[in-house]
Amino acid sequence: MKSAALPADGPVDPVISVPGHRRFMSDFAELVKARLTLLVLLTTAVGYYLAATGPANPLGLFHAVFGTALAAAGAAALNQWWERRLDALMHRTKTRPIPAGRMHARDALILGCLLSVGGVVYLTFACNWLSALLAGATVAIYIFAYTPLKRVSTFNTLVGAIPGALPPVVGWAAASGRVDIGAWSLFAILFFWQLPHFFAIAWMYREDYARAGFEMISKDDASGARSASQSVLFCILLLLISGIPQFVGLVSAAYLAVELVLNGFFIFVAMRFLRTQQVADARRLFLASILYLPLLLGALVLTKI
Repeated sequence: MKSAALPADGPVDPVISVPGHRRFMSDFAELVKARLTLLVLLTTAVGYYLAATGPANPLGLFHAVFGTALAAAGAAALNQWWERRLDALMHRTKTRPIPAGRMHARDALILGCLLSVGGVVYLTFACNWLSALLAGATVAIYIFAYTPLKRVSTFNTLVGAIPGALPPVVGWAAASGRVDIGAWSLFAILFFWQLPHFFAIAWMYREDYARAGFEMISKDDASGARSASQSVLFCILLLLISGIPQFVGLVSAAYLAVELVLNGFFIFVAMRFLRTQQVADARRLFLASILYLPLLLGALVLTKI
């Protein structure tokens, strides 16, 4: 399916008016994908806490979370700058600040660069070079690999899951100065969690993604069978991966019981989507993924040895 013609470079529409303070804050939050950045804050904090030894260090935690948040916000802004013309073609994104004409593309580019570089530099001096290197890799993979790959191959979701899974590793490195099996177990959990989460979104908005020419797994999957079966597969893999923190001695056996219940629920919802192949059950899978992650992260924190 060919995508529609793209609008010309630069702001899609002329800037409508100078927004008020409230509108500016709303647009800024949308540009940096505030809800996604909050998830980055949460996973970074969990990684830092699980890696930390000795007395609690709130200042160190703040440095790790703040620096990672800056880098993540910058990456989100750069992504929206890059995809501004494609966002204008999709119903779910055409009201974003740049395609809607409320923000100049140039301003978003400058802001994205400042935030991204600022986050990496902040982590270098406030934490250590390893956490800064990982944050830099997160931004680079998200912008220069995942973003352009979205119009080339369905493997974009797998590639995009890499930067999405790195924040807890950044937190771990900031706390300990190293990356070991505990950090990679957190990476694996976040990596596999993202796949059913994104497959559900991609199928619900498959027509929108096709309109912009994005190569998603949901393309030509009108029935939902492919998206649902892949969701079940990765939910089952997540069940196996989620047990690693307990087996490497990071958390107590109580975590394993919680992990089994949560993953059993996640698999059940994914299998229901596979059985019915209805939009309502794809949405339930998406909502289940949102519920699953903070509960699992909370279990990791509460059962830390």
